[in-house]
Amino acid sequence: MKKIMVIHGPNLNLLGTREPEVYGYATLAEINHRIEQAAAKLGCEVRIAQYNGEGEIIAAIHAAAEWADGLIINPGAYTHYSYAIRDAISAVNLTVVEVHLSNIFAREDFRRNSVTAPVTDGVISGFGPTGYILALYSFF
Repeated sequence: MKKIMVIHGPNLNLLGTREPEVYGYATLAEINHRIEQAAAKLGCEVRIAQYNGEGEIIAAIHAAAEWADGLIINPGAYTHYSYAIRDAISAVNLTVVEVHLSNIFAREDFRRNSVTAPVTDGVISGFGPTGYILALYSFF
């Protein structure tokens, strides 16, 4: 049985009310439920967490390396400048898929650069909550 960790980054706890024209109307709880349903269909274990702090995300990545086969991460704004999260991803021996609800390449200039993407196995951007499901399926 595959074991996948899903990490949601900062401000994703506000989904559904935070800029719905950009991020959609689905709440984080609804997205997590969809992920859990897809995991059940695939027969895999999934653990899901959301952190606003950079250090918490790094600690979760380190902890996932002890039990998980893969990691799905939406680093939020840390995508664009957190070399610490990049280094944590690079340091663990996990397959990693980066997910973004919006198409970061069609947004402001600063959002078009991901410092974490070069150390991941793939990036899914712009498909809303379905991006997490696509990422989950990528492990099979």
